[in-house]
Amino acid sequence: MRNFVLLTGSSHPRLAQRISESLGVELSSCTLGKFSNQETSVEIKDSVREKHVYIVQSGCGRVNDNLIELLILIQACRMGSARRITVVTPLFPYSRQSERSQKKRLPQNQIGTEIMSSLPHMSDSSPSLPQGAFAQSFMGMTSGEGGYRQWCARAGTLVASLLQAAGADHLIAMDLHDPQYQGFFQIPVDLIYAEPCIIQWIRSEIPNWRQAVVVSPDAGGAKRVTSICNRLNLDFALIHKEDRANTKESMGLVGEVEGRPVIILDDMIDSGSTIGLASEVLKRHGAADIYAIAVHGVFSGPALEIINRSPLTAVACTNTVPQEEFRGQCAKLRTIDIAPMLGEIIRRTFYGESVTQLFVHDDQS
Repeated sequence: MRNFVLLTGSSHPRLAQRISESLGVELSSCTLGKFSNQETSVEIKDSVREKHVYIVQSGCGRVNDNLIELLILIQACRMGSARRITVVTPLFPYSRQSERSQKKRLPQNQIGTEIMSSLPHMSDSSPSLPQGAFAQSFMGMTSGEGGYRQWCARAGTLVASLLQAAGADHLIAMDLHDPQYQGFFQIPVDLIYAEPCIIQWIRSEIPNWRQAVVVSPDAGGAKRVTSICNRLNLDFALIHKEDRANTKESMGLVGEVEGRPVIILDDMIDSGSTIGLASEVLKRHGAADIYAIAVHGVFSGPALEIINRSPLTAVACTNTVPQEEFRGQCAKLRTIDIAPMLGEIIRRTFYGESVTQLFVHDDQS
């Protein structure tokens, strides 16, 4: 591949190395670090003049440091006269902050401890939800005087603007939590999906997958789950909340899972509360083996402990986020490798070939 440069930030160098191996090219030399005052230092060793540069940086780990590092990498390539700069973000940073979503995310640490207390062999003690008029109003428990609406910053739109201002010409992102992100950019965005890799993993790793039921843990993921069901010709089920309380008693199941293996499918596992509750609900309805599959395995807070003590048989995530450390703490975790697919997408965009063809449905089962 002539006039091609592949760079990686410090968020996920192993994934970038696997992508380079699938492409048959070498990662370009780049020195990343910190100055004594903790400002980010970036030095690209190879020439990028008049070349198409691909920068791989995932929104995980020290997200803020990695974001600034990515912006400086883009700017360094722009100042080095790169012909075109493509940013590859397997997990887009701040991907859950396109809307006023902080209300739902604020009490995740409290929710996590309550989920853990409901699982077997857990203590009954758990901290209560934040008290006071301000905390309850912020969480949506009560409405303020005069119907005042509280506003939160939309950090996701800011990140989109920063990437463009730094000099990015093209973005490749996988399974955005909020697909409307594409509309925040003035540059081309290729939104890609881990669905082909997930389907391959289901067929090869889940015994009796033809008898399985694919479950969406909430209404928002129904479209994603039905796509998998259509391709594998499997039954569909949906877990829905019957009230605002985030407990297994408040969650209902639409569909039949008794005596059958089930596959919970979600785009992201963060605190683990949704997956923990969903597995308890499915077990209560007589499900046999319970598998969970997510595109992005962030596993923050008590997530791994929730998974360890849940009735889940296995949890599979792609390697958009480094999984090695997590797998050392949880024997149930499995990894779905997306590097070959990312490599093929990079190759296709470099040569101007269709990316959509990779996701065209076939009827093979």
